[in-house]
Amino acid sequence: MKQIPTILIIILSLILFSCKDEKKTQNTMQETTDTWEVDFLDEFETFNPENWQDQRIWVNNENHCYVPDGEYGTREVSNGTLKIKVVKIDEKRPCDNFDKHGIQHPDTEYVAGRICSKNRKEFVKGKWTARLKLSSNGEPSMFPAWWLLGAQNNEPPVQEEDENICWPLTGSGEIDIFEHHGDHMKDEFTTGAIVSLGECDKGDWQSKRRNFPATLNEFHEYSVEWEGSDLVYRLDGNEVYRNEGEGDKYPEPMFAILNFAKITDSPMEGEWVMEVDWVKHEFRKS
Repeated sequence: MKQIPTILIIILSLILFSCKDEKKTQNTMQETTDTWEVDFLDEFETFNPENWQDQRIWVNNENHCYVPDGEYGTREVSNGTLKIKVVKIDEKRPCDNFDKHGIQHPDTEYVAGRICSKNRKEFVKGKWTARLKLSSNGEPSMFPAWWLLGAQNNEPPVQEEDENICWPLTGSGEIDIFEHHGDHMKDEFTTGAIVSLGECDKGDWQSKRRNFPATLNEFHEYSVEWEGSDLVYRLDGNEVYRNEGEGDKYPEPMFAILNFAKITDSPMEGEWVMEVDWVKHEFRKS
């Protein structure tokens, strides 16, 4: 068999790599030229039950009780913003929150707000953004969060037949857009995906999440978007972090959660506030 000249092999290789680079460039240009179109926006002129519902659950050994209907001012809308709070009350009260094993939360002197868009506003991929700030940060036990969860999650409230998948399996995956761990942070937030380890309640919290600086007592926009197979995290529109190849692991519709938690026995006085100016979801329009 006649051998192919070396020079011809080199030329063919250059053509092949050129085609690959051109295709990659075209894909990048496509991502760049695509525009975002808003399909959900809540500017919190009022609390809209078509967008949100209270979520009352005991997770992460939280020290407070999630209460409904904004009791004790834990969830209120005023002056065009939503306030989600942890509030210390005068005495311990019974709590009707249960964990996933059916254990009831003990009596507590702390109450808090947690809302979700489950069975209200759920979307596949796209881009989620919230503009928010904290009243203070870096205080022990403080744990506010803005995050996403798969719509088939089997934790309360369970309202549809297909809500039977345990965290963090596909259908119940978790993406954290903004978290603040006051016990060991000051003017920093955490962002990134929770990696499923393939079993119920088995998740890797470390490998795909990172901490970044921000002035938390000033308003900022915190977002996550699907870009190809990546998850891209942005602060005020600027990319701060990227989970490469993780986006395809979240094919399910996802709902949004806003909550303020107290996660240790460290004492607090008064209230902590996460103030939310708006929340929106967008989809990429070619």
